[in-house]
Amino acid sequence: MPTLAVYDMTKSKVGDIELAEEIFNVEMNEGLVHQAVVMQLASRRLGTHATKTRGMVRGGGRKPWRQKGTGRARAGSRRSPLWRGGGTIFGPHPRSYSFTMPRKQRRLALKCVLSDKVKSDDLIVLDSLNFETPKTKKFVEFQKTFGVDNCKALFITKELVESVVRSSNNLQNAKTIGALQLNVYDILNCEKVFLTKDAIEKIQEVYA
Repeated sequence: MPTLAVYDMTKSKVGDIELAEEIFNVEMNEGLVHQAVVMQLASRRLGTHATKTRGMVRGGGRKPWRQKGTGRARAGSRRSPLWRGGGTIFGPHPRSYSFTMPRKQRRLALKCVLSDKVKSDDLIVLDSLNFETPKTKKFVEFQKTFGVDNCKALFITKELVESVVRSSNNLQNAKTIGALQLNVYDILNCEKVFLTKDAIEKIQEVYA
C-alpha cells in the first residue's frame, strides 16, 4: 500500500497517509489511457463546420442551355459542384465527434494515471488548501514554496474552494478542480499533482 508524506502549505511535514492499493498502485495501460484522452478531447470539438451542397447554393434554377445541338456537355444547373460557384461534393457538415467508453475502462484509465504520478513522485498530498482572501500573489508564493512556479501543476480539492480558484485563475501554469471533476487529460497535462487529504478520501470513496 503506497504511503506518502502529508504537507501543510508551508511545506512542513505534518504526517503520513496510506493510499488505496486499488486506485494508486495500478499497472499502467497506455492503450486505455490514450483512448480516454482521445474521448475527452473529441467531446470538446464543436463540430460546427459546414459546406453547402448543390441543393443549398442559391440560384441554378434554369437550365444553362438546351440539352442537344450546342456541342457542349449536358448541364442542368449553374450550381453543379463541377462549376465555379457551385456546391461542394462530400464536404463537412455539422456533427458530433464525441464517443463513450465503458465506465470500468474510464475508471481504470484514471487509476492508471494517478498511479503513474505516485510512482514518479509527482503527486503531493496537502493537509489543506485554502486562503483567507483570494490573492494571486499568495498563490504564487505557495507555488514557489513547493518549487512548482515554473511548471504546470494541478490542484485538486474535495470541492471547489472559491478563494483557491480565484487566486489561481490568472495563472497559466495552475489549474484547480474538485475531486468529482477528476479526469485523465488534466492529470497527464501537468507535471505535478496536488491532492488535499479530504480530496483523497473522496476519490477513494467514489473509485474504490
